[in-house]
Amino acid sequence: MDITIIIAIATMGGLGFIFAGALAVADKKLRVVEDPKIAEINDVLPNANCGACGLAGCYDFATNVVDGKVKINGCPVGGQDVVDDIARIMGMESSDSIKLVARILCHGGNAEAVMKEGAEYHGPQGCSVQTIVAGGQKMCLYGCLGGGECVDACQFGAIFMNENGLPVVAEELCTGCGQCVEACPRGIIEIHPDDRELFVFCKNHDDPKRAKEVCNVACFGCGICARKSDGGIEMRDFLPEINYDKLDLSKIPIDKCKTGAIRFVHPEKAAELLKQEDIEVKVN
Repeated sequence: MDITIIIAIATMGGLGFIFAGALAVADKKLRVVEDPKIAEINDVLPNANCGACGLAGCYDFATNVVDGKVKINGCPVGGQDVVDDIARIMGMESSDSIKLVARILCHGGNAEAVMKEGAEYHGPQGCSVQTIVAGGQKMCLYGCLGGGECVDACQFGAIFMNENGLPVVAEELCTGCGQCVEACPRGIIEIHPDDRELFVFCKNHDDPKRAKEVCNVACFGCGICARKSDGGIEMRDFLPEINYDKLDLSKIPIDKCKTGAIRFVHPEKAAELLKQEDIEVKVN
């Protein structure tokens, strides 16, 4: 056999032996042993990878739970069963799951909002496209566009469009993942605890005159709801903002709102809760 071939074979074999040894040493020295609890927690998570927990996905959430960086009830999609399973795996006492739901903070549908006059828009109906191309068909530049991108974004089938051109949340299906929030170019969708009842169902920051002209259920910034709220409600650019940490329902004259822009999500449920707490508030 040619000496050159023999030398080449010996050289390649020697290099292979050296590299194999180096890899073996590196594997031993640099190996990261993963806590088996991470895999166990990841298995009980819904694996929606929706990001509702504020992390990159379910595996990232599991890792951070084991590292003690997030709470065991931080997954709003999983519900109480997942919290109980994680508590068992971690050897901790379980805690209450926080049920979050999406709230559509605009009631200006096709029947309430004033439509633009003149040329009719016949292009793509997606909300983001309408915003860029024509600003939508409604005079209000803050309200729902009715394109349904939030419906398409919801992987749980928890949102549908009603006959009035507004999205409706099926609360029993909503997981609070926040995908609809990201899809809405107007920012009219927010995620809140499901026991939070009082909201301002308007995002219009126009002056009072303009607000009345573009939608008959818009807030026109009278400020009645904020005046005696002791910080529970503050006016910002003609629109009330609720500070839920300071909110005292007994001080909010909800019945005085002429357009019903500030109201309860479930008036009957709210009335019952207020009655139990001995709070006298008229609900509209």
